[in-house]
Amino acid sequence: MTSTPDTARAWVDVDLGALRANARALSDLTESRLLPMVKGNGYGLGAVAVARALLPLEPWGYGVASVEEGTALRAAGIGLPVLVVSPLLPAQIDAYLRYDLRPTLGDVAALDAWRERSPAPFHVEIDTGMARAGFRWNDPEARAALTSRLGSAAGWEGAFTHFHSADTDLASADAQWARFVEVLASLPRRPPLVHAANSAAALHGRRFAGDLIRPGIFLYGGSAGERQPAAVAALRARVLAVRRLGAGDTVSYGATWCARRDTTVATLALGYADGFLRAAESGGARPPRVVELGGALVPVVGRVTMDMTVVDVGERMVRPGDVATIYGGRVSLDQQAAAAGTIAYEMLTSLAPRIPRRYGREE
Repeated sequence: MTSTPDTARAWVDVDLGALRANARALSDLTESRLLPMVKGNGYGLGAVAVARALLPLEPWGYGVASVEEGTALRAAGIGLPVLVVSPLLPAQIDAYLRYDLRPTLGDVAALDAWRERSPAPFHVEIDTGMARAGFRWNDPEARAALTSRLGSAAGWEGAFTHFHSADTDLASADAQWARFVEVLASLPRRPPLVHAANSAAALHGRRFAGDLIRPGIFLYGGSAGERQPAAVAALRARVLAVRRLGAGDTVSYGATWCARRDTTVATLALGYADGFLRAAESGGARPPRVVELGGALVPVVGRVTMDMTVVDVGERMVRPGDVATIYGGRVSLDQQAAAAGTIAYEMLTSLAPRIPRRYGREE
């Protein structure tokens, strides 16, 4: 691969066609309209690029976590509805109205503050077991407040809940869905938009589909169940240096890795400041940390540093300028995350601003 300014060091290739294919698969499976989550800067891959790439699928709108994320979409010319899925803080109402953002209302004070200021659309969150935000499903005072207020609320557009374990415990999702349906039935009317399904729940078809689905990690190539998504992100880094070590030589800070034999190590232009998490050395129940280099899988050795990572290439021929694929090739995003003791979400959202995003298959 010829080096260009954006591939001189480390970068991530983003396959927008694969992103669309993953979104289309969930939409077809559920027969529901998309409300894609583009929070966390599009799970680290660029919220504006992701939102534009998904426009041909005619999503209802996009989900973000903050006013700032919503205003960034507006500044880029995204005109579809934008739902801020974090709870509304009344002090921010002016910004919501200025940028035409839908708030999530999860407590009486926020609901009253919004209704006093504007008839603009809003969504109500029902906490059915996540215990993070929203009107608690089994709180009689909260239920009474909703019943008394929503009947005359012209802006009430949607209601939603969030599953805590749809990827690992389907029975828990069934229980949460039943609670959600029971709350909806007790309200003065059904809002136009009911939504609950994240990526894992959407993989079960119509079971939790509602009017909209809110896929996240599956869109970006992370596993959310038995069906595997197409790979979207490929993180790559160039070899900076190659050196021969003898048995007993150590690598990186703390000298935590020692060569058992004569071998060759290569230094990659990637570190934890780029989003390749430091983590502890592989061990115990975790799989080994490996990357793809020269057609082979080679292990990470020693501690990952801020800007560089060392791999053991053995007797293979490697030169400075060669390209290693960290994930998105023979090593999947989920495999690399497991080896670092984390999840695909964190791997993607940890990608630093200094890592160029290169977008392909935009047609």
